[in-house]
Amino acid sequence: VQLQASGGGLGQTGGSLRLSCSASGNIKRINDMNWHRQAPGKQRELVASITSGGSTNYAASVKGRFTISRDNAKNSVYLQMNSLKAEDTGVYYCEADWMAINFDDTIVVGRSWGQGTLVTVSS
Repeated sequence: VQLQASGGGLGQTGGSLRLSCSASGNIKRINDMNWHRQAPGKQRELVASITSGGSTNYAASVKGRFTISRDNAKNSVYLQMNSLKAEDTGVYYCEADWMAINFDDTIVVGRSWGQGTLVTVSS
């Protein structure tokens, strides 16, 4: 299962950006889908998560500004980022826990990461 992220770029302080991430492969089910970010010189941190049923959790630093959503039919997850701040700058990674069907019809479970998309917020 592969994840492809898109939507990063240059944003203005107070502005908005929307990230998208789509999973591809012989997917039977995707469980939790998450967005992480890594700011320059810092460790990667979990920004937002969403379960297959739609329950969400956010890091305190983005709560009220970011919204995570998903489209199960499209195996996709989104991150709407509003009221951007300079400290939101970083590389954003999507991540998903999945269940897929193997070539021999057995079930395999795993976790995949997207390639990362750069978000730069300027004042």
